[in-house]
Amino acid sequence: MSGDASPAYLRFAGAPSSGTPLCRLGELPPDGAKGFTFGEDVNRFEMFVIWREGELRGYVNDCPHAHTTLDYLPDRFFSLDKSHLLCGTHGALFQVGNGLCVAGPCKGKRLTPVPVRLDGDMIRIG
Repeated sequence: MSGDASPAYLRFAGAPSSGTPLCRLGELPPDGAKGFTFGEDVNRFEMFVIWREGELRGYVNDCPHAHTTLDYLPDRFFSLDKSHLLCGTHGALFQVGNGLCVAGPCKGKRLTPVPVRLDGDMIRIG
């Protein structure tokens, strides 16, 4: 496989490899999200996983506008009405299903997806 076919999240320093366990499905709140951090300093990689309406999704925890994390408090990734993901720094709103920014300073840009999968009841990077 060529380097061009690698998932985009692997461009980030400290990104964990495929198969890395994240947590058990029961550790995610219903229709909620959970953040994960790997490494530290310049090799720090942050991501989050969403379990919503029976679908599992993962994104790099990095706003494409200011490159800050989205969560304003640990594991708080949703807007108040829970219809969108929210960047707590500048208020950008992202669609849950595809990471597209629909409002705010990075409108039209996307969150970087992280492939995740369910292996029994364990969520792993896919």
